[in-house]
Amino acid sequence: MTRRYWNINLEELMEAGVHFGHHIKKWNPKMAPYISAKRKERHITNLIKTARFLSEACDLVFDAASRGKQFLIVGTNKKASDLVFRAAIRARCHYVNKKWLGGMLTNWSTTETSLQKFRDLRTKQKTGRLNRLPKRDVAILKRQLSHLQRNLGGIKYMTKLPDIVIILDQHKEYTALQECITLGIPTICLVDTNCNPNLADLPIPANDDSISSLRFILNKLVFAIREGRSDSIRNP
Repeated sequence: MTRRYWNINLEELMEAGVHFGHHIKKWNPKMAPYISAKRKERHITNLIKTARFLSEACDLVFDAASRGKQFLIVGTNKKASDLVFRAAIRARCHYVNKKWLGGMLTNWSTTETSLQKFRDLRTKQKTGRLNRLPKRDVAILKRQLSHLQRNLGGIKYMTKLPDIVIILDQHKEYTALQECITLGIPTICLVDTNCNPNLADLPIPANDDSISSLRFILNKLVFAIREGRSDSIRNP
């Protein structure tokens, strides 16, 4: 039973294609409790359970946001990249939408060093100091800056490990998930029919290949995070 009403209805979930799973040959048997049927050699996700777990996830992020907790959204699939960026900006979350660098969280001291270098280069570029260097040095540093922007741009303001990580494609982002498990960072994961839902702290059974499905799930979570942040301002 969720504590708040998030306006998640089955018709909208179906319209967004959230219920479409993978081909039955690609399924993970541990997803059996979340599958309601087979249709044209494809598993169909039980949307009643999707709605329940999505509501629970919204409750969780609302409470966390109201307490000032920090979120990291991870989705590096090309289809998800822009959605992740836009959602993170709206919810004021950190994000990784291009490439997950192994050890990004588990080797946090190394990541911090790279982030500091990234910040220093950005400052030099903004103040014009970068262009005062010899041309060869400028070219090298600009390439480094571009590389850092691509890989760390979404976490440039992250000064500590995130409190909650939201993963849009558990199968693809397995390295990120394992790092969270190692560090004990709670995860909310979209789990398609080829995933192991037991690995996530809060699994949301859903189609992780469809843009409309990803957008629907993200919009609900972002709304809950924004509501939580607003609630902390109204009730400090």
